[in-house]
Amino acid sequence: MAETIAIVGSGMIGSGLARLAASAGYDVVISNTRGPESLAELVAEIGNGARAASVADAIAQTDLIIAAVPMGAYDKLPANLLQGKTVIDTLNYYPMRDGEMPDVSAAKITTSELLQQHLEGAKVVKALHNLDFYHLVANARPAGHPERTTLPLAGNDPEANAKVADFMRAIGYDACDIGPLSESRRIEPGTKIYVWPYVPQIPTDASPEEARRIYLEVTPAPLSMAQVAEMAKNATRSNPVGGFTHDLPDIHINMVGEVYQGRAVQSQ
Repeated sequence: MAETIAIVGSGMIGSGLARLAASAGYDVVISNTRGPESLAELVAEIGNGARAASVADAIAQTDLIIAAVPMGAYDKLPANLLQGKTVIDTLNYYPMRDGEMPDVSAAKITTSELLQQHLEGAKVVKALHNLDFYHLVANARPAGHPERTTLPLAGNDPEANAKVADFMRAIGYDACDIGPLSESRRIEPGTKIYVWPYVPQIPTDASPEEARRIYLEVTPAPLSMAQVAEMAKNATRSNPVGGFTHDLPDIHINMVGEVYQGRAVQSQ
């Protein structure tokens, strides 16, 4: 019987992880705050038995949950329903989008520790957050493939960390455990392991058409476990804390705009 995974959030990251999980043989239940009827087109596109449910119903069906909502909505996740469950934290702090979070901005606490405080009784694991939405899906490779790359994770519970690492391996990535949630500061937006190592390098003189081709078609060099561990070990927290548009390739920003523009057109 296939293992069930529930996803709370149906944006670009949530839907991308739903596709990877369904392709890997997981029983995928995806949810959002707008209700399951809003997800009919997405689950039909994903196929492989993926289904939609309310947030509460999705969470009730499994002990492995992906939180894929904006950081600004972290406190809307239902703490009472997530007690005892393993929660994969894909949230990233972008002040311009999420609003100012003083303790996070002052580096007094990581976003994952803040989420763990909110989800008291749950086992939060930071993972699957440091790729852009396109390469999250495009970079996945089966075990043993020469282009298979490694992603970091951090969490306070060793069993939960191992469970999330198993999921990561199943959907196409090796996993490097860098330590507890306090160490997740080493893999946040603005650090050297966030996005940039997982996207192809684009020449500064490339035309927009060439930049897009490279971004979509060229596979970046894979990272080994040792490389990810070393990058995390040597990472310094960004100052100011949080993600900003200069942290991301211009072509990525343009593609995000295209995706949202396309959604707006489809909804008209």
